Amino acid sequence: MFVDDQRAVAQLHGVGIQKFGERFYAWGEDKTNGGHFGGVACYSSPDLATWTAHGHALPVTPDVPDLAPGRVIERPKVLRNPAGKYVMFLHVDSADYADARVGWALADRPEGPYSYLRSERPLGNISRDIGAFADNDGTGYLLSEDREHGLHIYRLSADYVTVEEIVATTLTSPGDHSAGPHGYESPALVKVDDLYYLFGSDLTGWSANDNKVATARSLAGPWSDWADIAPAGSATYNSQISTIVTVHGSRATSHVYVGDRWDRDDLFHSAPVWLPVRIDDGTAELEWRATWTIDPVTGLIA
Repeated sequence: MFVDDQRAVAQLHGVGIQKFGERFYAWGEDKTNGGHFGGVACYSSPDLATWTAHGHALPVTPDVPDLAPGRVIERPKVLRNPAGKYVMFLHVDSADYADARVGWALADRPEGPYSYLRSERPLGNISRDIGAFADNDGTGYLLSEDREHGLHIYRLSADYVTVEEIVATTLTSPGDHSAGPHGYESPALVKVDDLYYLFGSDLTGWSANDNKVATARSLAGPWSDWADIAPAGSATYNSQISTIVTVHGSRATSHVYVGDRWDRDDLFHSAPVWLPVRIDDGTAELEWRATWTIDPVTGLIA
């Protein structure tokens, strides 16, 4: 369990993490109100181990319908667009998960405050768990789980605040599709040596499952078959992926898997799982270690 500089439990649930300058920034669901929106908490760290709390980057706001008490806001992810603005992406929903929308907020600094823009169903599609990715050329992408059609990869506008087109459409899991396709949720995407690695979790509610990875040379595909990232039957060491953090060091580029161990009866204290993940030559494999460190300068894991 991570604690912040105030010795409080860091609310890094459903977290998104990016490095800007010399610090890593993390945005997570504040589960003070359980499953209902408690604010998007922001933290920063020089080393991914010690965290400074910056309060709520996006607070509960009673006069904004999407951000009001009783609403559901999940999976905060942030990208910096080419103009230098920080764009926050959110899964925005009602308490019964009927809305299924993606939301946007904008800020001048990574820690905020963020100004909420709007929510929508991208191109008319339902949107639940989300991820966000910026390619080497600055093009932004939204990853969105749509149970009616699969996991979508959308290309964003140049400022990242509008969905422009679907790049890939039906990335589905191998389960029972008798009620229609369903795609992996909690998606995350990284690019290593010009190969894209797309991670996701099957749809099993609060219960963990064997999370998967697929690869492609182009975001439009063709995509490989899905493969386990941890030993079969381990339920990804009892966790669900939230993000993959890339650490570019002077001696190595390393990757860190960050997942959630959801305790539906105590979401506030649900523990994060941080593990090294080896990504190379079309495979991704979690390395179980009870204790480990990463040097943010060299990128070496020990």
